[in-house]
Amino acid sequence: MSSSAVAYARQNQRRFLEELKGLLRIPSISTLAEHKRDVEKAANYVAAELGRIGMENVSVISTPGHPLIYADWLHAPGAPTGICYAHYDVQPPDPLGEWISPPFEPAERDDNLYARGAADDKGQLWMEVKAVEALMRAHNGKLPINVKFLLEGEEEVGGESIAAFVRKEKTKLKADFALVCDTELFAPDLPTLCVGLRGLVYTEIEAIGPKTDLHSGMYGGAAPNPFFALIQIISRLKDEKGFILIPDFYHGVKPPGAEELEAWSRLPFDEEDYRKAEIGSNALWGEPGFSVLYRTWARPTLDVHGMPGGFTAKGAKTVIPARARAKISMRLVPDQDPDDIAERYTSYVQKLAPRGVECNVKIWSKALPCLVPTDNKYVSAATEALGEVFHKDTVFIRSGGSIPIVSDFQDMLNIPSLMMGFGLPDDNLHAPNEKFHIPNFHRGIESICLLFEKLGASS
Repeated sequence: MSSSAVAYARQNQRRFLEELKGLLRIPSISTLAEHKRDVEKAANYVAAELGRIGMENVSVISTPGHPLIYADWLHAPGAPTGICYAHYDVQPPDPLGEWISPPFEPAERDDNLYARGAADDKGQLWMEVKAVEALMRAHNGKLPINVKFLLEGEEEVGGESIAAFVRKEKTKLKADFALVCDTELFAPDLPTLCVGLRGLVYTEIEAIGPKTDLHSGMYGGAAPNPFFALIQIISRLKDEKGFILIPDFYHGVKPPGAEELEAWSRLPFDEEDYRKAEIGSNALWGEPGFSVLYRTWARPTLDVHGMPGGFTAKGAKTVIPARARAKISMRLVPDQDPDDIAERYTSYVQKLAPRGVECNVKIWSKALPCLVPTDNKYVSAATEALGEVFHKDTVFIRSGGSIPIVSDFQDMLNIPSLMMGFGLPDDNLHAPNEKFHIPNFHRGIESICLLFEKLGASS
């Protein structure tokens, strides 16, 4: 591996990491209205750096939600054009008491950088920015390919603004491929490309019973209880084996092919190690007849995330709540349609509502499942670049998560996405003590440098 850009990146590893810490200190929590200014501050931090390193037409674009960031450098005639995508918004850090160090005070321990957003996705966003800086400095202010940045601050809340922007600005965003750094390596030191994502329907059920909270001693036995209504509804959404009971829910499910299943079987995966190290429970659970990888990558699921309502403070208060809510999501697989699933789910929930309780269903967000083609020069170049950095063959996997923009790129811009992520399975995404393995941060920068150089050389 001989690359002046990689050499520059290695000479500046400490500076790159310290700059990332500056971004991580900004609590850009997109789900909480009180952090709106912090989200804007993070957007401006990233935009300023894009301008400093030599990107052009840098703009922070207002939306009905949080800002988008756009920048480009388009002076490589005949070379391909790539869109660099990542997101700078983060999840809330709760529960705070479980963090070893404060979530927005980055801390280095055992070659890991701990902070909310370290791996998801500020660290991976910063890899893209720093790779472009290294390429610019190594190639006398030029890039080997044309590059457009499109970064968002709403990925953790559904990504509606970026979807609308892509739909409206197809000409501005015309490209040959997208680089999406928001996934993970299958295992430490194993270069990985993600080629499939599950879709999502995220919902909230509101159960409404009495007109006001009531004393359970005076009214228990007469007043309907919204919590019991939710319990009855949720208990009938899937059976004890994990099979989802919504009528025709599995219509359209496309199973993986024999070749893909065979490739999964060769991956270095031990279900017992997974149970102990990642899940931490005394048993795994899920539909019988499917492996863990099959269930998490290629089977749809339904989960309950929270049930706010009633009295939850310390002590006792004998109250029948007037209202209660349940936050429930479904992960979908090709070729399920989120609109169709949302409609079937809503209809089924409302039919299950017991007498005396009104149930309203809100759909918070939806995302299409997708499979990304691998028979193109961009995947080939990425595979070569990763192989040079990791000195191992690249594996292709799916992810159980959702990245809505990948489907948008595929459907609206007709371009493939390179989901080239560098997180690890134990990075605690969305949980306390989120981390990013520092060597992977640097490997990511080097891999992107080599990818762009290979694509430029082949044009």
